[in-house]
Amino acid sequence: MNLHLQEISKQVSEGAHAVVVADRAGWHSSSALDVPVNISLLPQPAYSPELNPVENIWEYLKKNHLAITVYDTYESILDRCQQAWNALMATPARIASIASRDWAKPVTA
Repeated sequence: MNLHLQEISKQVSEGAHAVVVADRAGWHSSSALDVPVNISLLPQPAYSPELNPVENIWEYLKKNHLAITVYDTYESILDRCQQAWNALMATPARIASIASRDWAKPVTA
């Protein structure tokens, strides 16, 4: 998470400040977390998966690639998950459409 925040920090324009919305995962609130000065973390309310865009991506994968299937082996499950993930990664516009929020737009001065 520290490496992730450092990379976000590099992308923040000089004089600007980023707000990163974080769920309640332990690594988002760890005492070992070193949040750069140009970033603030905004924790999501407890029990609010609808606010986490990755939840929508997971739902898409389940509905469109992984549902209504019985797998014979653990390896079959892993193979199908990898195929689903690779198919999704090949369509960045779909990822953007699934994870975008109308209210989460860049602020311009």
